[in-house]
Amino acid sequence: MDNDTSEFILWEFSEIWELQIMHMALLLILYLMTLSGNLVIISAIVFDQHLHTPMYFFLLNLAIQDIGSISVIVPKAVFNSLMNVRTISHSGCVAQVMFFFFFLTCDVCLLTVMAYDRYIAICNPLHYEMIMNMNACTKMIGGLWTASLLNASLHSTVTFLTPFCSKIINQFYCEIPYLLKIACSSSYVYEIGVMTFTGTLALGCFIFVLVTYVRVFSAVLRIPSVEGRTKAFSTCLPHIIVFSIFFFTASFAYLRAISDSPPHLDFIITVMYSIVPPMMNPLIYSLRNKDIKLSLSRLFGHISLHFKEM
Repeated sequence: MDNDTSEFILWEFSEIWELQIMHMALLLILYLMTLSGNLVIISAIVFDQHLHTPMYFFLLNLAIQDIGSISVIVPKAVFNSLMNVRTISHSGCVAQVMFFFFFLTCDVCLLTVMAYDRYIAICNPLHYEMIMNMNACTKMIGGLWTASLLNASLHSTVTFLTPFCSKIINQFYCEIPYLLKIACSSSYVYEIGVMTFTGTLALGCFIFVLVTYVRVFSAVLRIPSVEGRTKAFSTCLPHIIVFSIFFFTASFAYLRAISDSPPHLDFIITVMYSIVPPMMNPLIYSLRNKDIKLSLSRLFGHISLHFKEM
């Protein structure tokens, strides 16, 4: 037992310096791609009046949350690889758990709200503006951010209240399943209870989204015109893809038996659910959404014209 947990020791990608640099470069490239893609989406929505609607308001928040979630873990990992260090302070580890779980919960809740938005838009279009007005959307965002903060605070408190039996975390950032592996038995029981509660909520969100889209597709198939059905499907497809990638990769990462996987496989799985979805979201929405593509073309057109005038 090692009760000295003033700092934790994170997983080392390789003892070979060149491989450490490769690890750093990979994470940095993925981070910059995610950051630039989401900033482009944010800029398009903020500066285009045509996109000031509930659907794009939610997409704006999703982009902000994606930047937040990846910024919590990647910069520290890149710094550690560059400086060839493995440690993270106790307070830094608490902050990573707190904020990463906050953004993770926000994503689940927001994707659920976005499914409800598509349901109202397609199944109850005449009352859409009355139900999904800006005041209601703002309250939804405020509510999910508050609930996510409370959930993250609960997890952080339970995880770090009791002592750890080791300070070696077999992951490149502080993640709850890996902290559970080194926690003493008393804390492990409490955290399993909290994780079960959160898993139940996540499952509830998944069932809600599933039932919502069953009703949405039933309504879409009743639309008489092919053009109308195509348009309705096109507004739903990006959200379905984003939700599926996020939910199934996160579920696999949190439900699998960690001890059965070698560290490098754990690294790949972690990248798949914590970095790939935030990186893919802007690409999925920009490729499948004509409004976003038109907004981006106008935005880049204004920028290029401005540089020409200079």
